[in-house]
Amino acid sequence: MNLLRIGFLSAAGIGRKNWKGVFHSGNCVITAVASRDVAKAQAYIESLQAEAAFSPAPVALGSYVELLASNNVDAVYIPLPTGLRKEWVIRAAQAGKHVICEKPCAVSAADLEEMLAACRQHKVQFLDGVMFMHSHRLGRIREVLDDGTSIGDIKRITSQFSFLGAEGFFDRNIRANAALEPAGCVGDLGWYNIRFALWTMKWQMPCTITARILAQTPEGVPTDFSAELIFDGGVSAGFYCSFINFRQQWSNVSGTKGYLQVPDFVNPFCGSESGFDVVNHGQDGHKVLPGYRHITVSEHGNTHPTAPEANMFRNFANQVFSSQLNDAWPMWSLKTQMVMDECLKVARKAMPS
Repeated sequence: MNLLRIGFLSAAGIGRKNWKGVFHSGNCVITAVASRDVAKAQAYIESLQAEAAFSPAPVALGSYVELLASNNVDAVYIPLPTGLRKEWVIRAAQAGKHVICEKPCAVSAADLEEMLAACRQHKVQFLDGVMFMHSHRLGRIREVLDDGTSIGDIKRITSQFSFLGAEGFFDRNIRANAALEPAGCVGDLGWYNIRFALWTMKWQMPCTITARILAQTPEGVPTDFSAELIFDGGVSAGFYCSFINFRQQWSNVSGTKGYLQVPDFVNPFCGSESGFDVVNHGQDGHKVLPGYRHITVSEHGNTHPTAPEANMFRNFANQVFSSQLNDAWPMWSLKTQMVMDECLKVARKAMPS
């Protein structure tokens, strides 16, 4: 059986869940982890091998360049801070390595366009690490949105993704670092809100955007943010993301006949099923609508072959093995980046001088 050999470009903590995603994919294997400190890479490997062991164990490398030069690596997972991603995505593409890149993909859409151009030039696949895009639940949601009777014509999309940063978060976490993560909560969390809205709208771009930075660090990193997207046809999408509010990750799509609610659209709650609610009342012609439905999909929340992170790596490997590039995946990233950039631009312009 073909196995896609993946190298981790950094021993970042965010990669721990993806390590298990690779392990459960069935068609991928981790062969190397690179860090500027080889001892850190080795310790990272040993701690994760204790939870999900690859055989042979991945090798620890003391530089990113060494990993990109390895003949034992087909693709790289890049969880480096956003401020560093452009250089290493381009260098990975030049080395002929396929790329899974964490989000937000870049500091700006212009940078991302350069990154994607390098991937196209060197015929390597690019995918951002938004796991929920590979959830089986998403396909079931699409069926409901498109059936014409459950929701009707979509009029409103809303979502919230937030968490309350622990004590010391703004002093120690790179997500509050203006040089490494300038988009703050909008890049870390709002990327998912924007992605869900664009996916719901079948990648139609908004024609008008308004946004507000509700709170930020002294260096200007957004920590509390809201935005409103207006699409042709009168559809609106509002989202809120925050590092200073209780953890929530819900989305709602409402229309002329009903609404759909997902309580955990980013990271499914633990268990062997993921679900969503559909509510509508009354009649559609002579058909009596069902009122309330809770729809479930057999899919584990995490650390399982059916979990979204395992699906993501499995889909990525299958795409690479097909020897054809998936042009939709880079488009998803670029459109999300473009909307995120505009949200930040209009919000910063609205800040009092």
